[in-house]
Amino acid sequence: MGAGRRPVTVGALHHVEVWVPDLSAAMRGWGWLLDQLGWTPFQEWPAGRSWRLGPTYLVLEESPALSGRRHDRLAPGLNHLAFHCGPPAAVDRLVAQASGYGWELLFPDRHPHAGGPDTYAAYLVDGQGYEVELVAS
Repeated sequence: MGAGRRPVTVGALHHVEVWVPDLSAAMRGWGWLLDQLGWTPFQEWPAGRSWRLGPTYLVLEESPALSGRRHDRLAPGLNHLAFHCGPPAAVDRLVAQASGYGWELLFPDRHPHAGGPDTYAAYLVDGQGYEVELVAS
């Protein structure tokens, strides 16, 4: 292990790779959101980008092997990614800005308690069908 590197917890998430049908459209929303949450750009190549937060990184890639043109969060597979977001005011700030970056609030009639009365969170979906949950501490 190199100088300054901390040991990683066994079983912790190493990375998530999300295949997107339109990288530039995904960059608008995901790039903004990850920046707001403290992720930093990590790698870049013609068909993809990645961001890092601690030992974990997240990849968006427009792969030529894609079999569909839209993610379906209601189909088997990934439903959503949930991010710690800080205090409720941080969730509110992101929700207020999200539509300007292509995100739409899900369950607005139950927001910010769509996850139940003891949860303060926002559920957002982008134009390609990807959902994120922003969870207040």
